[in-house]
Amino acid sequence: MFHPTTSKRSKSILLAAFGLGLATTSATAQNATETATAGGAGVRAVLELFTSQGCSSCPAADALLGKYAADKSVIALSLPVDYWDYLGWKDTLAKPKFTARQKYYAKARGDGRVYTPQVVVSGRTHVIGSSADAIEAAIQSTAKDLDANRIPVSVRIEGKHLIVETGTAPAGAGVREATIWLAMVHRQFEVKIERGENRGKTVKYVNVVRELNPIGVWMGKPDTLQISRDAVAEPGNEMCVVFLQVGKAGPIVGAASVAGL
Repeated sequence: MFHPTTSKRSKSILLAAFGLGLATTSATAQNATETATAGGAGVRAVLELFTSQGCSSCPAADALLGKYAADKSVIALSLPVDYWDYLGWKDTLAKPKFTARQKYYAKARGDGRVYTPQVVVSGRTHVIGSSADAIEAAIQSTAKDLDANRIPVSVRIEGKHLIVETGTAPAGAGVREATIWLAMVHRQFEVKIERGENRGKTVKYVNVVRELNPIGVWMGKPDTLQISRDAVAEPGNEMCVVFLQVGKAGPIVGAASVAGL
Protein backbone atom coordinates (compact mmCIF):
# COMPACT_ATOMS: atom_id res chain seq x y z
CA MET A 1 0.00 0.00 0.00
CA PHE A 2 1.27 3.46 -0.93
CA HIS A 3 2.44 5.80 1.84
CA PRO A 4 2.76 9.58 1.22
CA THR A 5 6.25 10.93 0.93
CA THR A 6 7.80 14.30 0.29
CA SER A 7 10.60 12.79 -1.78
CA LYS A 8 10.55 14.02 -5.38
CA ARG A 9 12.34 10.83 -6.46
CA SER A 10 9.69 8.65 -4.78
CA LYS A 11 6.96 10.67 -6.42
CA SER A 12 8.49 10.13 -9.86
CA ILE A 13 8.82 6.38 -9.24
CA LEU A 14 5.18 6.17 -8.18
CA LEU A 15 4.00 7.94 -11.31
CA ALA A 16 6.19 5.78 -13.52
CA ALA A 17 4.73 2.65 -11.94
CA PHE A 18 1.29 3.66 -13.19
CA GLY A 19 2.50 4.79 -16.60
CA LEU A 20 2.05 8.45 -15.75
CA GLY A 21 4.07 11.57 -16.35
CA LEU A 22 4.42 15.08 -15.02
CA ALA A 23 3.71 18.09 -17.19
CA THR A 24 3.28 21.80 -16.74
CA THR A 25 -0.01 23.47 -17.51
CA SER A 26 1.47 25.48 -20.36
CA ALA A 27 3.01 22.43 -22.02
CA THR A 28 -0.23 20.48 -22.06
CA ALA A 29 -2.22 23.45 -23.30
CA GLN A 30 0.07 23.86 -26.31
CA ASN A 31 -0.23 20.25 -27.43
CA ALA A 32 -3.87 19.28 -26.86
CA THR A 33 -7.44 20.44 -27.20
CA GLU A 34 -9.76 20.25 -24.21
CA THR A 35 -12.75 17.95 -24.67
CA ALA A 36 -14.10 17.65 -21.14
CA THR A 37 -13.36 19.24 -17.78
CA ALA A 38 -14.57 19.28 -14.20
CA GLY A 39 -13.51 21.05 -11.03
CA GLY A 40 -14.15 20.30 -7.38
CA ALA A 41 -15.09 23.70 -5.98
CA GLY A 42 -18.78 22.84 -5.69
CA VAL A 43 -18.37 19.34 -4.28
CA ARG A 44 -19.98 19.26 -0.83
CA ALA A 45 -19.16 15.64 -0.06
CA VAL A 46 -17.58 12.42 -1.28
CA LEU A 47 -19.71 9.40 -0.40
CA GLU A 48 -18.17 5.92 -0.43
CA LEU A 49 -20.75 3.16 -0.12
CA PHE A 50 -19.36 -0.19 0.99
CA THR A 51 -21.94 -2.67 -0.25
CA SER A 52 -22.36 -6.34 -1.12
CA GLN A 53 -24.58 -8.45 -3.33
CA GLY A 54 -24.75 -10.91 -0.44
CA CYS A 55 -26.21 -8.39 2.03
CA SER A 56 -30.01 -8.24 2.30
CA SER A 57 -29.88 -4.70 3.71
CA CYS A 58 -27.82 -3.34 0.83
CA PRO A 59 -30.26 -2.93 -2.11
CA ALA A 60 -31.95 0.00 -0.36
CA ALA A 61 -28.58 1.67 0.08
CA ASP A 62 -27.63 0.96 -3.55
CA ALA A 63 -30.84 2.67 -4.68
CA LEU A 64 -30.21 5.65 -2.41
CA LEU A 65 -26.69 6.04 -3.77
CA GLY A 66 -28.26 6.31 -7.22
CA LYS A 67 -30.08 9.44 -6.07
CA TYR A 68 -26.88 10.98 -4.77
CA ALA A 69 -25.12 10.08 -8.02
CA ALA A 70 -27.57 12.39 -9.77
CA ASP A 71 -26.62 15.26 -7.43
CA LYS A 72 -23.79 17.22 -9.05
CA SER A 73 -22.70 18.61 -5.69
CA VAL A 74 -21.87 15.09 -4.44
CA ILE A 75 -19.39 12.52 -5.68
CA ALA A 76 -21.05 9.18 -4.92
CA LEU A 77 -19.06 5.97 -5.29
CA SER A 78 -19.94 2.31 -4.82
CA LEU A 79 -17.16 0.04 -3.52
CA PRO A 80 -18.38 -3.57 -3.36
CA VAL A 81 -16.72 -5.73 -0.68
CA ASP A 82 -16.11 -9.47 -0.59
CA TYR A 83 -16.48 -10.55 3.04
CA TRP A 84 -20.07 -11.80 2.64
CA ASP A 85 -19.18 -14.13 -0.24
CA TYR A 86 -19.25 -17.13 2.12
CA LEU A 87 -23.04 -16.75 2.50
CA GLY A 88 -23.63 -18.49 -0.83
CA TRP A 89 -23.18 -15.84 -3.51
CA LYS A 90 -19.85 -14.51 -4.71
CA ASP A 91 -20.18 -10.78 -5.36
CA THR A 92 -19.44 -10.23 -9.06
CA LEU A 93 -18.17 -6.66 -8.54
CA ALA A 94 -16.30 -6.95 -5.25
CA LYS A 95 -12.58 -6.39 -4.90
CA PRO A 96 -10.39 -7.26 -1.90
CA LYS A 97 -8.83 -3.79 -2.05
CA PHE A 98 -12.23 -2.25 -1.24
CA THR A 99 -12.59 -4.48 1.80
CA ALA A 100 -9.09 -3.41 2.84
CA ARG A 101 -9.99 0.25 2.35
CA GLN A 102 -13.05 -0.09 4.58
CA LYS A 103 -10.91 -1.71 7.28
CA TYR A 104 -8.32 1.07 7.01
CA TYR A 105 -11.09 3.58 7.67
CA ALA A 106 -12.26 1.66 10.73
CA LYS A 107 -8.72 1.53 12.08
CA ALA A 108 -8.10 5.23 11.39
CA ARG A 109 -11.33 6.21 13.19
CA GLY A 110 -10.51 3.88 16.05
CA ASP A 111 -14.00 2.38 16.25
CA GLY A 112 -13.41 -0.87 14.35
CA ARG A 113 -16.81 -0.60 12.64
CA VAL A 114 -16.91 -2.60 9.41
CA TYR A 115 -20.37 -3.43 8.08
CA THR A 116 -22.66 -3.17 5.08
CA PRO A 117 -24.24 -1.01 3.93
CA GLN A 118 -21.83 1.60 5.25
CA VAL A 119 -21.28 5.08 3.82
CA VAL A 120 -18.08 6.92 4.65
CA VAL A 121 -18.61 10.65 4.24
CA SER A 122 -15.62 12.64 2.96
CA GLY A 123 -13.30 10.29 4.83
CA ARG A 124 -14.42 11.75 8.15
CA THR A 125 -17.33 9.74 9.54
CA HIS A 126 -19.56 6.77 8.73
CA VAL A 127 -23.31 6.14 8.75
CA ILE A 128 -25.74 3.43 7.68
CA GLY A 129 -25.88 3.60 3.90
CA SER A 130 -29.64 3.17 3.61
CA SER A 131 -30.49 6.21 5.77
CA ALA A 132 -30.85 9.44 3.80
CA ASP A 133 -31.33 11.40 7.03
CA ALA A 134 -28.10 10.04 8.49
CA ILE A 135 -26.15 10.75 5.30
CA GLU A 136 -27.44 14.31 5.08
CA ALA A 137 -26.63 14.92 8.74
CA ALA A 138 -23.11 13.59 8.19
CA ILE A 139 -22.63 15.80 5.14
CA GLN A 140 -23.66 18.83 7.18
CA SER A 141 -21.50 17.91 10.17
CA THR A 142 -18.36 17.44 8.04
CA ALA A 143 -18.89 20.41 5.69
CA LYS A 144 -17.12 22.97 7.85
CA ASP A 145 -13.94 20.93 8.14
CA LEU A 146 -13.98 20.12 4.43
CA ASP A 147 -14.37 23.78 3.47
CA ALA A 148 -11.65 24.90 5.89
CA ASN A 149 -9.13 22.48 4.39
CA ARG A 150 -10.33 22.22 0.79
CA ILE A 151 -7.54 21.88 -1.76
CA PRO A 152 -8.48 23.06 -5.26
CA VAL A 153 -8.42 20.13 -7.68
CA SER A 154 -9.63 19.73 -11.23
CA VAL A 155 -9.49 16.98 -13.83
CA ARG A 156 -9.97 17.31 -17.57
CA ILE A 157 -9.48 15.45 -20.81
CA GLU A 158 -7.16 17.03 -23.36
CA GLY A 159 -6.63 15.03 -26.52
CA LYS A 160 -4.87 11.82 -25.54
CA HIS A 161 -4.31 12.82 -21.94
CA LEU A 162 -6.07 13.14 -18.61
CA ILE A 163 -4.88 16.29 -16.83
CA VAL A 164 -5.08 16.61 -13.04
CA GLU A 165 -4.35 19.98 -11.47
CA THR A 166 -4.07 20.78 -7.78
CA GLY A 167 -3.76 24.12 -6.03
CA THR A 168 -2.76 25.48 -2.63
CA ALA A 169 -4.49 25.09 0.70
CA PRO A 170 -6.58 27.97 2.08
CA ALA A 171 -5.03 30.21 4.71
CA GLY A 172 -5.05 28.56 8.12
CA ALA A 173 -5.61 25.04 6.80
CA GLY A 174 -3.95 22.27 8.77
CA VAL A 175 -3.27 19.96 5.83
CA ARG A 176 0.25 19.99 4.40
CA GLU A 177 0.38 16.75 2.42
CA ALA A 178 -2.16 14.42 0.81
CA THR A 179 -2.32 11.37 -1.40
CA ILE A 180 -3.82 11.92 -4.87
CA TRP A 181 -6.16 9.01 -5.72
CA LEU A 182 -7.61 8.11 -9.11
CA ALA A 183 -10.82 6.06 -9.26
CA MET A 184 -12.04 4.57 -12.52
CA VAL A 185 -15.82 4.26 -12.49
CA HIS A 186 -18.49 2.34 -14.39
CA ARG A 187 -21.74 4.27 -14.43
CA GLN A 188 -24.10 1.34 -14.02
CA PHE A 189 -24.38 -2.42 -13.63
CA GLU A 190 -27.47 -4.58 -13.29
CA VAL A 191 -26.81 -7.88 -11.57
CA LYS A 192 -29.19 -10.83 -11.28
CA ILE A 193 -28.40 -12.47 -7.96
CA GLU A 194 -29.09 -16.20 -7.98
CA ARG A 195 -28.12 -17.28 -4.46
CA GLY A 196 -27.67 -15.92 -0.97
CA GLU A 197 -29.74 -13.36 0.93
CA ASN A 198 -30.76 -11.49 -2.23
CA ARG A 199 -31.63 -14.58 -4.27
CA GLY A 200 -33.96 -13.82 -7.17
CA LYS A 201 -33.36 -10.06 -7.11
CA THR A 202 -31.92 -7.95 -9.91
CA VAL A 203 -30.05 -5.04 -8.34
CA LYS A 204 -28.87 -1.87 -10.05
CA TYR A 205 -25.47 -0.54 -9.02
CA VAL A 206 -24.34 2.97 -9.97
CA ASN A 207 -20.91 4.63 -10.03
CA VAL A 208 -19.14 1.36 -9.33
CA VAL A 209 -15.42 1.78 -8.77
CA ARG A 210 -13.42 -0.71 -10.81
CA GLU A 211 -9.93 0.59 -10.08
CA LEU A 212 -8.64 2.80 -7.27
CA ASN A 213 -4.96 3.71 -7.15
CA PRO A 214 -2.71 6.44 -5.76
CA ILE A 215 -1.16 8.48 -8.56
CA GLY A 216 0.86 11.08 -6.70
CA VAL A 217 1.37 13.22 -3.63
CA TRP A 218 0.19 16.78 -3.12
CA MET A 219 2.86 18.56 -1.08
CA GLY A 220 1.33 21.95 -0.45
CA LYS A 221 2.03 23.55 -3.81
CA PRO A 222 0.18 23.73 -7.15
CA ASP A 223 0.99 20.80 -9.40
CA THR A 224 -0.10 19.18 -12.65
CA LEU A 225 -0.18 15.47 -13.52
CA GLN A 226 -0.55 14.23 -17.07
CA ILE A 227 -1.90 10.70 -17.60
CA SER A 228 -2.21 8.87 -20.88
CA ARG A 229 -5.86 8.15 -21.71
CA ASP A 230 -4.73 4.75 -22.98
CA ALA A 231 -3.77 3.86 -19.39
CA VAL A 232 -7.31 4.42 -18.10
CA ALA A 233 -9.61 4.01 -21.10
CA GLU A 234 -10.52 0.36 -20.51
CA PRO A 235 -13.92 -0.96 -21.65
CA GLY A 236 -16.63 0.30 -19.33
CA ASN A 237 -14.60 3.10 -17.75
CA GLU A 238 -17.01 5.98 -18.26
CA MET A 239 -15.89 8.38 -15.56
CA CYS A 240 -12.85 9.08 -13.44
CA VAL A 241 -12.74 10.65 -10.01
CA VAL A 242 -9.71 12.32 -8.49
CA PHE A 243 -9.56 13.03 -4.78
CA LEU A 244 -6.96 14.17 -2.27
CA GLN A 245 -6.85 12.34 1.04
CA VAL A 246 -4.76 12.81 4.14
CA GLY A 247 -2.84 9.63 4.88
CA LYS A 248 -4.14 6.18 4.00
CA ALA A 249 -7.70 6.68 5.26
CA GLY A 250 -7.98 10.21 6.61
CA PRO A 251 -10.10 13.20 5.63
CA ILE A 252 -10.71 13.87 1.95
CA VAL A 253 -9.69 17.47 1.26
CA GLY A 254 -10.55 17.88 -2.41
CA ALA A 255 -12.28 15.99 -5.21
CA ALA A 256 -13.34 16.32 -8.82
CA SER A 257 -14.66 14.08 -11.58
CA VAL A 258 -14.89 13.99 -15.35
CA ALA A 259 -16.84 11.79 -17.75
CA GLY A 260 -16.27 10.98 -21.39
CA LEU A 261 -13.33 8.60 -21.32
